[in-house]
Amino acid sequence: MLQKIHDYLYEIPCSHRADMLVPVHIYVNEHLAKQIQTDRSLEQITNVASLPGIQKYALAMPDVHEGYGFPIGGVAAMAINENGVISPGGIGYDINCGVRLLSSQISHAEIKPVLRNLATRIFSMVPSGVGQAGNIQLKHKEIKQVLLKGAQFALNAGYGEASDLEYCEENGCFEGADPTQVSKRAYDRGHDQLGTLGSGNHFLEIQVVDEIWNEPAASAFGLYPGCVTAMIHCGSRGLGHQVCTDFVKIMLNAQSKWGFQLADRQLAAAPFLSQEGQNYFAAMKAAANFAWANRHIIAHQIRKAFEEALGAGALLRLVYDVAHNIGKIEQHLINGESKQLIVHRKGATRAFGPGSLDIPQSYRSYGQPVLIPGTMGTASYVLTGAQEGLESSFGSTCHGSGRAMSRTKAKKSIHGAHLRQELEKQGIVICSDSDRGLAEEAPVAYKDIEEVVSVVENAKLANRVARLRPIAVIKGD
Repeated sequence: MLQKIHDYLYEIPCSHRADMLVPVHIYVNEHLAKQIQTDRSLEQITNVASLPGIQKYALAMPDVHEGYGFPIGGVAAMAINENGVISPGGIGYDINCGVRLLSSQISHAEIKPVLRNLATRIFSMVPSGVGQAGNIQLKHKEIKQVLLKGAQFALNAGYGEASDLEYCEENGCFEGADPTQVSKRAYDRGHDQLGTLGSGNHFLEIQVVDEIWNEPAASAFGLYPGCVTAMIHCGSRGLGHQVCTDFVKIMLNAQSKWGFQLADRQLAAAPFLSQEGQNYFAAMKAAANFAWANRHIIAHQIRKAFEEALGAGALLRLVYDVAHNIGKIEQHLINGESKQLIVHRKGATRAFGPGSLDIPQSYRSYGQPVLIPGTMGTASYVLTGAQEGLESSFGSTCHGSGRAMSRTKAKKSIHGAHLRQELEKQGIVICSDSDRGLAEEAPVAYKDIEEVVSVVENAKLANRVARLRPIAVIKGD
């Protein structure tokens, strides 16, 4: 089924299945190509290749693994004016799950004496765990403002800094959000979850820059050898999950009127220009705004904890905030013709190259910052988008190292308490109430981040700037 194009790209041709409209391109090396055949991710991305309006390729990034409908690490772009569809499963349940990176001029040596105290402060200030409520309780009309204004709502409420918005994808607010398309159940689930982390693979990390490849770009991002950073990985919490749940049901109930067959019911989709498609897109934008407000408030709490532990001079600046479960209207060249597309990125990161007007002006000569978290025992990476990727992957790359082992298997085969001890021995402070939750997210349960990033760079999707090593990890169950 897999045909090798080059050392970092494999293809499933259209001839593989009669319903495929485009080939599948998978960015992997030989080892990862074997690894991904142990779950349904290849079958799922092949199903995506049959969706109406899809252009060029259905894409799988090197962190690809099985998900709902689309695999996680899947990218697909549908032509809006060619009956192209939008699929909630192609964006994901945790709408605008993403990564926010803060940099500092604090050294590892400076932070080491207060590291455990600092991590404990953050753990207490940022609630984490399944369904965990936060300290902010919002009324219906206030949630509506969050859904309309995103990070700007949080800024108006006294959280964060005005300059943060410049370094956030979409400036932290998706225009065109419609809170009336978000159900009461979603409002109810989100009313107490702003400023909370959630569970699963969501985390906060305090990190140290331990290697730099591109000094000019790193300097522009405020990253220096040995400096301390903070990384946030979370999304729209229960509100976003409910939006996806609601619209999967709506689209499945309406599917018969659109005249196309689904290879998998989990690929529930509507023509983008249909009323259902437009309603979902407006609700998705609203949930994305909730996520940007959420990460903005969490970043404020981290800054506060740093100041309490290290003094008023412990300043953190926002490097970038990027989404990796989102749908965007973008203009791309398809066989020499410029087309308006709805680009689905599920567990995939936008990675626009130098010169793009969609990234902050101070970064344009380097390319968009790309944030790829690894695991709590390995490393995370900062890269810049590559111009070549705009042609080959709609300017996309992976969003992490990607699971290599299911959560169920990880819990059965890994002893959480032992893992905690091993990480502490490596000098990594762990703040988590759950050994079970640690076991699910053990480094061995994920692909090798070094291998994944090597594929990204060799496939010319993005270029390495810096590596960040974790020194404290905050997680929920």
